[in-house]
Amino acid sequence: MIWIIGGTREAAELVQRIKGDAKYVITAATESEREFLNDKNLVVGRMDRIGMEAFIRKNSIYLIVDMSHPYALEVTKNAKEVARKLNIDYIRYVRKKTKDTEGSIYLDSIEECQKFLRSVKGCVFITTGSKNIKDFESVRGNNRFIYRVLPTIESIEECLKNRVKIKDIVAALGPFSKDLNAVMFKEYGADYVVMKDSGSEGGTYEKIQACRMLNIPAVIIGRYDEQGLESIDEVVKYIRQKLRGFRLR
Repeated sequence: MIWIIGGTREAAELVQRIKGDAKYVITAATESEREFLNDKNLVVGRMDRIGMEAFIRKNSIYLIVDMSHPYALEVTKNAKEVARKLNIDYIRYVRKKTKDTEGSIYLDSIEECQKFLRSVKGCVFITTGSKNIKDFESVRGNNRFIYRVLPTIESIEECLKNRVKIKDIVAALGPFSKDLNAVMFKEYGADYVVMKDSGSEGGTYEKIQACRMLNIPAVIIGRYDEQGLESIDEVVKYIRQKLRGFRLR
């Protein structure tokens, strides 16, 4: 069985490409994934390293295809460790980083972004989702922070848990075009826009373009360099090669 670790739009694309060719199971952290991938082989729930190991043994996994979000560091770390321990194949799909970041403020981590936000004044439009709301709220001070999050129960609950006002929540599903981003940023009077480098698939460049249109700084939280396959075609090719070798045993 092939285990596809979901969390990106590309995971759904991969499933469509290999369906009928291979036995697979795909996992996702939240129920909202079912809207993007209505598949009988989808398993929803978070797993730590021990849970991953049990999952692999239970499902006789011989290949892990890590399609998780580029910022899901713990998931990738645990999957790699478990694959090494159990001596099974692991491949990582890696979104290409955004190359054209000229004029943007590029920071290396959430911690660096927190430090930067302590020094600013005005309205900050944050497009990094709900996961780091607690980190940002801890440095908001008297500024206004707008959070654009997925329109899911989990995201809204995270906002409310951190006492984000309703007027400061934008619940919408992206990625968005340059023009729609610009309309949102302008409507809320953003002085800064915070984003992660989620690649072209995550709409990062369109956000940067919108900031340039409005002449406001794009604040990009970078990510570390990863080794892996950078296209779905490469992932499909690898899986098919693995399948041929598995059938010849």
